Amino acid sequence: MTELGRRLKEAREAKGMSLSDVQETTKIQKRYLEGIEEGTYDIMPGKFYVRAFIKQYAEAVGLNAEQLFEEFKSEVPSSSEDEVPLRPTGAALSEQKTRVDASKPVRESSKWLDYLPKILVGAFIIGAIALVYVLIPKSGSESDPAVEEEVQVEEPQTEKPAVEETPATEEKPAEEEKAEPAKPAAPAQTLSAVSTSGRQTVYELSGADKLEIAVASKGETWIEITDGSGKSYFSGMLAKGQTQTHNMTGQKEAKIKVGFAPDTVITVNGQALAYKLPADSQVLQDIIIRPKAQ
Repeated sequence: MTELGRRLKEAREAKGMSLSDVQETTKIQKRYLEGIEEGTYDIMPGKFYVRAFIKQYAEAVGLNAEQLFEEFKSEVPSSSEDEVPLRPTGAALSEQKTRVDASKPVRESSKWLDYLPKILVGAFIIGAIALVYVLIPKSGSESDPAVEEEVQVEEPQTEKPAVEETPATEEKPAEEEKAEPAKPAAPAQTLSAVSTSGRQTVYELSGADKLEIAVASKGETWIEITDGSGKSYFSGMLAKGQTQTHNMTGQKEAKIKVGFAPDTVITVNGQALAYKLPADSQVLQDIIIRPKAQ
């Protein structure tokens, strides 16, 4: 057990918390919490997640994470975006599929040659049945000469008494209604990237009277949501299907740190945010959204 792990364990036991309690608070799997206490960081998804998990563990047991990082910086691995685990990209998946297809036996193509005579015989039988069906006349399709033609009897037309036409009263022209001037339509919301630097992208939000941020996970990702003043709204792991929604109307900006962009979906007032930096190549991203003054 490392000194950092001992410090965290002592703080946890002092609060009367078990590892299951810490797991419930931080949503971090118990085996990762045990790895932090024992110092076995190699079971973690990546070095970036080591620091994130230690930070959440420390906050759950009432310790200052930044002071722990400074005091035990020799024990805690430094975070690096290159160390975040990357999932296979489209090109890698295509290459794997090509290798699998190439390994299939050549005999599969010969199976079609074995079934070809049966297919031809079946097609010939179906064609013969269709031909017989077309050539045999259907019963009752021809007209029966014995059927008498219907005789149309014209009814004598009776003259209707002439109706005296009354002069139509002239309608007074309706007063022209004064058309009210059309109100200008409210501008549609736009969300556009204005600058990028490293892994950070700044987006400008215009045409919106609110700022509601929703972050959803399609797999498993770590996120942190803060505003321009540094207030934290959420920091932790999101499992598949989980969503964090926060109303940040009135704030100058919203900051979202994304641990794994391919599995993270961000929406602003219901509009999906399109990553300026490709999510597959830049999995660790910092997103800043700044509302434009109306």
